[in-house]
Amino acid sequence: MKKTNRLAVSLVAFALASLSSLAADLNVFAAASLSDALKEIAANYAAASGDKLHLNLASSSLLARQIKEGAPADVFFPADELKMDDLAKDNLIAPDTRRSLLGNTLVIVVAADRGAPISSPKDLASSVIVHVALAEPETVPAGIYARTYLQNAGLWEKLSHKIVPTENVRACLAAVESGNADAGFVYKTDALISKKVRIACEIPSAAGPKISYPVAVVKDTKHADAARKLTTYLASPEASAVFKKYGFLPAN
Repeated sequence: MKKTNRLAVSLVAFALASLSSLAADLNVFAAASLSDALKEIAANYAAASGDKLHLNLASSSLLARQIKEGAPADVFFPADELKMDDLAKDNLIAPDTRRSLLGNTLVIVVAADRGAPISSPKDLASSVIVHVALAEPETVPAGIYARTYLQNAGLWEKLSHKIVPTENVRACLAAVESGNADAGFVYKTDALISKKVRIACEIPSAAGPKISYPVAVVKDTKHADAARKLTTYLASPEASAVFKKYGFLPAN
């Protein structure tokens, strides 16, 4: 190989190594309901920025607890404001990076084939319905939203003996898909990704609780600049188009 060619190859290798050293690996702790949208966004973002996103997808309550216990998170993206408030009280997020990013809608789903005959939430009280799946109604946002709605509608006491709590909203969806529950409360975005369920009825936004997904940089991140750039990107038109494709609503 000629000396000039070797020099050119060396320069390219050096440039690539430099870019690689500047790239960041970011741990994004995000609500399970964001799984599909964030996986697509992560691939797009890695191609555009060189930063690699490692997604920890679970219930927002579990993720908040992990961060409190010192898990190495860079960005927190839960499915409700209260979980973010909880971390803010403990001074665990960078407050100037917090923003409300997305909204969603609660729906009741049943099996796609021969699903339970439900046309309104009141039908859940029918003797035909034996099990109603909810994400854990004491701690998980999707379950808390569903419980709040049922309490406001005067249905919680009538249905409490039928409730099957699940680890998170995706587990709730799986319970209906598998036939382990006759119906379940999930986000509309979860229902839209499954061919095994159908939406029996949608809770009107005026009747249901306000669903809000905030995002913020975790204060102890070792990649503050990269984490801030990511939260800015998540509010960009490019990311918003992906969220919209999966059925998410703009905040407010």
